[in-house]
Amino acid sequence: MRKGVIAGFPVVDVKVSLVDGKTHPVDSKDIAFTIAGRQVFKKAFVQCKPILLEPVVNLEVTVPTDYMGEITRTSRASAARSWAGHPARQPGGRAAQVPLAEVSNYASQLKSVTGGQGSYMMELSHYDVVPPNVQQQIVAQYKTKDEERSRARDQGQCV
Repeated sequence: MRKGVIAGFPVVDVKVSLVDGKTHPVDSKDIAFTIAGRQVFKKAFVQCKPILLEPVVNLEVTVPTDYMGEITRTSRASAARSWAGHPARQPGGRAAQVPLAEVSNYASQLKSVTGGQGSYMMELSHYDVVPPNVQQQIVAQYKTKDEERSRARDQGQCV
């Protein structure tokens, strides 16, 4: 569950209970039960149609009024959930909820658009479902990397 079934991300908010099992003193080994448990968990987990969650942050941007329109357009294009309904704490600020992954280049974008006159703050708001198309991309990237690691391991390389 720590490594996860989807793209290597941990599985959360799941409880697993073993309700029955038999051992035999001669041919029952701990590793056999561990492997069987992993295989059963993976099979059951995939049948439950799991989803990925992503962190969503409250983003507050403060810029001179001259740049506010450009900031709103730029942020909407890059997946801000909504500028409406999220009051800013700073005068002249705008607030939105944005997936954390979308904020990685935000400092350089903001500096570029405002000539260094803008600032932003962010804090974790909640976790939300990753859109299906994005989840497919993440899973595909993970499978490619996992296959590369497997090939390297098969060739005796360190991974």
